[in-house]
Amino acid sequence: MTATKSEPISHTIASEGEFSGLNLTGRAILPAEHPADVPLIIALHGGTYTSEYFDIPGHSLLTLAGDAGIPIIALDRPGYAGSTALAPEDSTILKNAEVLDGAIGELWQKYGAGTTGIVLIGHSIGGAIATAIAARQPSWPLLGLAVSGCLLDVPKESAAAWEALPDIPFIDLPTPMKDQVMFGPADSVDDAMPAASYPSNAPVPRAELIDITTTWIAGLRELAAKITVPVMSRQAEFDALWITDEDQVKQFGEIFTSSPVVDAKLFKQTGHCIDFHRLGTAFQLEELAFALRCSVLVSA
Repeated sequence: MTATKSEPISHTIASEGEFSGLNLTGRAILPAEHPADVPLIIALHGGTYTSEYFDIPGHSLLTLAGDAGIPIIALDRPGYAGSTALAPEDSTILKNAEVLDGAIGELWQKYGAGTTGIVLIGHSIGGAIATAIAARQPSWPLLGLAVSGCLLDVPKESAAAWEALPDIPFIDLPTPMKDQVMFGPADSVDDAMPAASYPSNAPVPRAELIDITTTWIAGLRELAAKITVPVMSRQAEFDALWITDEDQVKQFGEIFTSSPVVDAKLFKQTGHCIDFHRLGTAFQLEELAFALRCSVLVSA
């Protein structure tokens, strides 16, 4: 069977206001026909990656969704690939959430016909932004939130390392450093990794690296309590960027006090970028199953 392939996508925010005219790029699989009771999935990448994170051959969430007939759009967040950059002082999680909330509303009007609503999937900083979007209780029909690679606290040395970064708008993290912190043990990845992931690498706004390790952590519990849709959380066993263990994962799930369903688990034998590991497909199938459950529950 031939795998479904993604197509490039570009959207310019049309609504009046601060972000009017801002352009977002990405990639999508939007089947002309799809099964009933499917959502439109919007996927948000983490820091130092573009939307191609979700479309690496052999590890592509887009292909997996497309083959199942589920429409999916992976956006390049502001400042990544062809998406308009925000001012350095605005490259924060909450400002990203504000921009993308409005943009996703327009994408829903354009591409959502025949689907039951939207499920957000976010990794790392993209997971934090997806969480912040859900906390805004958007006007478009949000069905569920699936996050990975973002938890309650980071090792002290990580926060100090980000603070010590050069005071420039964008940071291009060295590939050897990323290989160390984004992946689990050698036997948790196939021979193609980590090199196969390199096409998705990108410079990261310095401000979002500082934000995720300071302001975001401080305000997370207040935001999480505002989320009223089902939540799925999967956190890597060998995540070098977060304090990750069974207790931390349990505590993270407990902060979503207004969510009707919270499914929070530690995902064994993976590092920070779960998608890029040997168990990446198993993880992505869990995300898609969650999205389909959210879709059917809302239409029941």
